[in-house]
Amino acid sequence: MFEGSCFCGAVAYRAASLGPIGHCHCRTCQKTHSAAFATTARVPRADFTWTRGADTVAHIESTTGKLRHFCPKCGSHLMAEWTAQDAVILRVASLDTPLPSKPVVHIWTSHQAAFFDFDDGLPRLPEGVPKPA
Repeated sequence: MFEGSCFCGAVAYRAASLGPIGHCHCRTCQKTHSAAFATTARVPRADFTWTRGADTVAHIESTTGKLRHFCPKCGSHLMAEWTAQDAVILRVASLDTPLPSKPVVHIWTSHQAAFFDFDDGLPRLPEGVPKPA
């Protein structure tokens, strides 16, 4: 079980599982997180639950059909979701539980911030993760 929360503690969640962890370099992640990338993991929707502050969590539709959920008090981004998909996208830096593994990929490197260089040996995908065939 993985538990996480926002900076001020007003919002918390629980995830029963985590998919592979990756770094997303898309321009939207850069802007919404004020960072070079956001580290994320997919979680089956059925495995994700708000445990505190569910009635106060705010969201913005950053792309048609994609909601980014955050604490309205401190601004911490916690989770995003494509409303038509069966998984949510957890912002793993908000976890209070240690990660079970390290990141395995960089995605949307075509949007990589010019001020950030990295050479960690992980695969670099110019766009998102390829869809299964």
